[in-house]
Amino acid sequence: LHVGHVEKTGVGDSCRTPMIAGWKLKLLQSFRLYAVTDLQEETPDFLRRTEGALKGGVDIVQLRSKTLSDQVLCRIGLKLRILAAKYRKLFIVNDRIDLALACGADGVHLGQEDLPIAEARRILRGRRLILGKSTHSLAQARRAEREGADYIGVGPVFRTPTKPGYAPVGLKLVRQVSRSVRIPFVAIGGIDASNVARVLRAGAKRVAVVLVEALPYIRR
Repeated sequence: LHVGHVEKTGVGDSCRTPMIAGWKLKLLQSFRLYAVTDLQEETPDFLRRTEGALKGGVDIVQLRSKTLSDQVLCRIGLKLRILAAKYRKLFIVNDRIDLALACGADGVHLGQEDLPIAEARRILRGRRLILGKSTHSLAQARRAEREGADYIGVGPVFRTPTKPGYAPVGLKLVRQVSRSVRIPFVAIGGIDASNVARVLRAGAKRVAVVLVEALPYIRR
């Protein structure tokens, strides 16, 4: 495919994560459910709920918070790393390469306003970290693939309070990306039990939800 040993598809192939292999590579290629924490505060039951989601079928968990301090995020991240490894799932940190490295995360997810993929690779100096990229248009999705992203997020598909500054891209973009991009992509933004079937019919194989909303999607 496109991470580790890859089929030659363009300039991005040489830039993708080196030496990701084994179950992590397989999961990166085949994941279906991606949960984002979007923490506003550190709650006592957070780890218990996260463990339940991982046990139940969440494949990737992303640590995301726009309010918690670095100290708190690092403490939570170290615990999430242990939980994810226990259940052989992937642990991603939002935005922050430094925090991802400090926590021993499997990867980092970058936004359009964050570091370019190439600059992130330079900082990592060959260390094995999966790099995801948020995209909001077909042009951005294609660019992220060329630049060597290991996976991309496509959205927000629907209106969502976690992305108040972005207009929904709708199902049209999901259809376009499914036909045009070969790296894994995950549909994200406002997806819930009432609309997930429409997202899958549009061509998505993977969906992202806020962690507290993950239970309706968990495979029994």
